Amino acid sequence: MTTTETTTTTITAPHQEPQRIRGLEMPWNRVLGSTEGPASAARALGPWHPQEFLAECVEIVPEVGGMLTFVFRRADGAPLAFRPGQYVNIAFPVNGEGGDPVDRSYSLSSSPTKPWTFDITVKRDPAGRVSPWVHENVGPGTVLEMLGPVGAFHLPDADRRARYLLLAAGSGITPIMSMLRTIHSLPGQADVVVLYHGAAPGGFAFHQELGYIATVDSRVTVHFSLGDRSAPEDWEGLTGRLSTAMLDEVAPDANGRQVYACGPEGYLNNVSELLAAVGVDDTSIHMEFFSGDRETTLEYQAEVALAEEIAEEIAEEIADSAEDYYESQPSALGMYEPAYDDEGPLEATGLPLQAADPDFAEPDPVDSEVPAAEAESAETAEPSVPDVSAFDTVGTGSLTLSFMRTGINVRIDPEEKILGIAQRAGVRIGANCQEGMCGSCKIVKLSGDVEMNHQGGIRAREIEAGKFLPCCSTARTDLVIDA
Repeated sequence: MTTTETTTTTITAPHQEPQRIRGLEMPWNRVLGSTEGPASAARALGPWHPQEFLAECVEIVPEVGGMLTFVFRRADGAPLAFRPGQYVNIAFPVNGEGGDPVDRSYSLSSSPTKPWTFDITVKRDPAGRVSPWVHENVGPGTVLEMLGPVGAFHLPDADRRARYLLLAAGSGITPIMSMLRTIHSLPGQADVVVLYHGAAPGGFAFHQELGYIATVDSRVTVHFSLGDRSAPEDWEGLTGRLSTAMLDEVAPDANGRQVYACGPEGYLNNVSELLAAVGVDDTSIHMEFFSGDRETTLEYQAEVALAEEIAEEIAEEIADSAEDYYESQPSALGMYEPAYDDEGPLEATGLPLQAADPDFAEPDPVDSEVPAAEAESAETAEPSVPDVSAFDTVGTGSLTLSFMRTGINVRIDPEEKILGIAQRAGVRIGANCQEGMCGSCKIVKLSGDVEMNHQGGIRAREIEAGKFLPCCSTARTDLVIDA
């Protein structure tokens, strides 16, 4: 019998920090500023504007916490150019062939420095409408219609200081993961602190990769916290909800960093207050509040608490367009009743009725003789413009905006955003981002013309069908909309 001895040799070397250029710069940044006509291949990697495209799923990667990462590639073979932190809007055929697809927005969790494939990570919500369908039906070979990239929550194209505090809770890690993967793949000096809150020790998505990046990249520090859950004896991370003490522990220089935070609404509310308490300026805080600023969100919550009948009327809309944050992005429906004072919502709902501006003269009818046959035909034909003459009219302005379902005419100025007019008049139109990105305020135009400056929240076929986004549209003519 022969015995073989194995000798293990450990090689150690003095640790040396790599020498780096100053700051971070996205690979497309110089193409954006070039005046020498860069090659088309280079331009293809720049996130110039959102596009409509088909994408094929090529891989599914299981994650912890009931999440799956779906890897896609564009069906046309082009790269998907996006900024780290942005998202794509996807049309899911949950209603079957021939039924209307349901749109949902998902953050891209991959890095744009590897643009030939891209990832979305979806948490399954048993009570959700879309995420269970995605988990059960999307697989390698599935082709979906997408629109993107979209979103203003992303890292800058160039940053000479590149000092970041990245805060995430639950599925809010997905855009943060895109940011971190991008930073890790780029040369340049950076100082990045990640604080990730989860519900259970085994529920931190990407925890192995996060640990690996923190181990091999000296620019990155990663902290895990169990929130308010009790921690097991072998837990080596932080415990407790986010607090000023925790911020001071992980990033005592937080007021000198750009902060990117993503998570459920309650988490982001807390983040906003705590960052202010430790001296972080508002201009250094970046969050995904789709409904605008935090004050608007709190006002909406107060209104729902005080107006139970409104909450009942929009329950289905909330379930459809603002499913659990963990399924998409942090969002809240826009304000329906915008009038508030220091004591809360005002009792009035919408503009008071008043006589139309007497200085505005209605055009005189044009007298003309119409043959009897044509007159009879005109009486029986469907009118091309909805009849809104019986509606009450409020406001002043050179144009008339008519709300067909509500039964009201509002005189408006051409430069006013249509969503704001609707809110002031007490007309309920669901809205999230209010910047033409998410598409949640999409509505049908029955007659008239609008000027729309959207950021990817509506598809070309929807515009051709008469839909538009009132949040980013102004009226060019008298307008009648289905609201």
